[in-house]
Amino acid sequence: MAKTFDLKIVASDKPFYMGPCELLIIPAIDGEMGIMAGHESTVTTIHPGELRYQIDGVWHNAAVTEGFVEIMPEYVNLLVDAAELPEEIDVKRAELAKARAQEKLRQRQSMKEYYHTQAALARAMARLKVTKK
Repeated sequence: MAKTFDLKIVASDKPFYMGPCELLIIPAIDGEMGIMAGHESTVTTIHPGELRYQIDGVWHNAAVTEGFVEIMPEYVNLLVDAAELPEEIDVKRAELAKARAQEKLRQRQSMKEYYHTQAALARAMARLKVTKK
């Protein structure tokens, strides 16, 4: 059996997963980051994308939005605005959100609106990526 660490994934509206984990791959702000038991302590931000975690040799994936993660050698606490399993995602709704965001990006916007639109597009694309697996 592989070494495990305690993983706690909490979305703003509910606990998503709490239990042992062998390997965790997160969408960090500067790219994907892999975490195993005994990882060096760190804190980083989560970018909207696909989260993957391995339990008993089986991979699970989820779409996550913005948040942050606390990594310690024995445990990982991941806090995000939202976390969804592929079967919870409404593909049609995600495709419409992606199209709306892409159209908005083509229009003239303030910097604040631009960043909100970029975030909406990233969330929609993450949700669609997870459902395609």
